[in-house]
Amino acid sequence: MRRGDTRDLIQAELLRFRGWALGAFAVHLLVLLFFTRLVDLAQQPIFVYRVFGGVDVLAGVLLGLYQMGSYRRPNVWLNLLHRPLAPGRIATALLGAGLVWLAVAVALPVLLAAAYQAGLTARVVDLRHWLLPLAAWSLAACGYLAGACCMLGRPRSAIAALALLLVPVASQASGAWALLMQVFALAWLAAMAVASFKPDLSAPPRSAGATVLLALPLQMAVYVAIIVVVQVGAQVIWMVQGTHPNNTETPPRGGQNETERMTPQRRMLAGLAASAAPEAPLWREQVALSDVVAIAPDLDEVPVRGALTNAAPVDFDDPARGVRWTFSHDRMRLSGYRIAGGRAIGTLGVGGANAAFPAPAVATRGLPGQPKEDRSLLAGNMLYHYVSETGRVFPRLRLPDGEWLLATAPVGENLVALSNRALYFFDGRDVVASENLLRPRQRMPIPGGPGGLHNLELIELVDGYLVSNAYTNYDYTMAGAAPYQTVTWVHDDGRVTLAARRPIAFDYPAWFRYQSWWPSPALYALRQGVTGLFAAPDPMQVANPEPRPRAILWLAGALMLAALLAALGLVRRRPLSLPGQVAWVVACGAIGLPALASLWLLYPAGEPVPRTRLEPAAA
Repeated sequence: MRRGDTRDLIQAELLRFRGWALGAFAVHLLVLLFFTRLVDLAQQPIFVYRVFGGVDVLAGVLLGLYQMGSYRRPNVWLNLLHRPLAPGRIATALLGAGLVWLAVAVALPVLLAAAYQAGLTARVVDLRHWLLPLAAWSLAACGYLAGACCMLGRPRSAIAALALLLVPVASQASGAWALLMQVFALAWLAAMAVASFKPDLSAPPRSAGATVLLALPLQMAVYVAIIVVVQVGAQVIWMVQGTHPNNTETPPRGGQNETERMTPQRRMLAGLAASAAPEAPLWREQVALSDVVAIAPDLDEVPVRGALTNAAPVDFDDPARGVRWTFSHDRMRLSGYRIAGGRAIGTLGVGGANAAFPAPAVATRGLPGQPKEDRSLLAGNMLYHYVSETGRVFPRLRLPDGEWLLATAPVGENLVALSNRALYFFDGRDVVASENLLRPRQRMPIPGGPGGLHNLELIELVDGYLVSNAYTNYDYTMAGAAPYQTVTWVHDDGRVTLAARRPIAFDYPAWFRYQSWWPSPALYALRQGVTGLFAAPDPMQVANPEPRPRAILWLAGALMLAALLAALGLVRRRPLSLPGQVAWVVACGAIGLPALASLWLLYPAGEPVPRTRLEPAAA
């Protein structure tokens, strides 16, 4: 094995794709520069990042399919492997050349666009933005290696490599940790590609390590396919029958959809129908005559410092001063520049000391009674007031440590603030009286996790407030809590009384809600572990799900037992050694149907399986 032969192969492959790569680099750079002239690409919503990332992955997949597809032809493959190099070194040379050109065509344009913004404009470019070229390259590289694996493996099982592309998409990690998850998927795909690069492309894996590398993504692909078939198939059948809970003119009585389709008045009246409080008749009359105020979180997810993408808009305009303010994760302050001309005007922190914000700030509408040019800023457990007239920021609300401020809304002449744990009521006169911190008059703990809260409405009473909480979010999946509605009376003196609790029926059967669990509890646990790896808990996702029903436990157990029994018969018709047969039977019993399907796909009947050091010949 000569090093020069490897170098020659890399050089030949680089020359082969030189024209395509340089052309892709030029087109990519021109597209980025064009959009940079129109918008601030570094501060776009997550949808824009996903579109660019999807294009990068698709470009990588096409390159991998084309490169390895051109070598897969029998005569070309035979000529390629008849070199004085081991197959692993040949694979490293070919794939390395492709990864180099992806860095040129994908990562380098993003790096140059970031350098242009940092050096020639006043726009914010933080450390997290300098990581975007690496993120773009890793996504394209994952697609490239997945495409290569699809061409190098068996036609009916190699497509499972695409399942690893779901890791970056499903991961809840942020910032550098999200990059680490992309690198994890990249490393696994690289190992799969090298393991699949063998003289006989149709041969099953030759070692225990290669078997795990190829079988686990295949099992995950089968697991995902089962979920998709169950979900899509069931909903299509329901729609054809006219019984789908979301599409019927009259939703199931007492269920989730009926509750969500109600008007705020009807929803609160439905909750009060279960109340035995002496004041309930009077409350029902007041609800029918009052304007019910609905409060919804201003954030879909809690912003995390250093995240590669934006959970919410991080910039806002002050038309009166002609300034655009953008939150900088590096400085933890607002950076401003003139809308006309783009000249930088410095940074803006909290108060006269220009102090840093405690968490990434998100601009929302101003508080009641404030000028329309003013804005409110949500940052962790704090609410700040941006005063356009003076260009200063003052703290107005401080919630207890450990809580996240999610929204504020006017209720009559007063102000209500929603956190992930409670609802706070403030005197609206204090909002305009001074710039001091507001003190809550009442605090009402919300009865469940914010992830399950779908509707929060209230009306003002003579003595306090009447608050309705409907927990119906995610009730079509196992992540949601058992749906219910509460109606709470918040007294003027701060006391909190539960006026009613109404159970809400599930609209979907248990087998549909738990479709992601019963096909394979082991793979579900693996999926949850991978998606939550290195991720900070998001308080917006807390939903307090119910324990799994006993019928679902029996269903999962029956499927695992069926997979084990089927594997006992299947391994006997496969040329596996005794240790290999035992390992596959145990895997099918522990993992379930996806493991059984992977056994059938990886080892067709009648084909010999080469013995390895880990699988000695049976006596």
